[in-house]
Amino acid sequence: MEVEGSLKKMIATQEEMVENKVPIPYRDQCAHLLIPLNKCRVAEFYLPWKCENERHFYEKCEYELVMERMLKMQKIREAEKLKQQQKQGIGLIPSNATA
Repeated sequence: MEVEGSLKKMIATQEEMVENKVPIPYRDQCAHLLIPLNKCRVAEFYLPWKCENERHFYEKCEYELVMERMLKMQKIREAEKLKQQQKQGIGLIPSNATA
């Protein structure tokens, strides 16, 4: 399954996420890492010093998704700004500049 506009692919299927009771807001491209993390948490009684590797991999995946969205938004803003400047007739080089 491919998510529109993202470089990461969905690895966990909807059936796996439903079976493992992954909450709907967490069903993103990192859900395949959340499933073993939640299993580890239950097995280890949610002790904070347990499941560190699983948590690290999940949080890194989420961080990468956020950074990807931020870069896309930055590109969109830059394109809109450039379009607005062109619309107003403001170029990159002022018309009174001499070469």
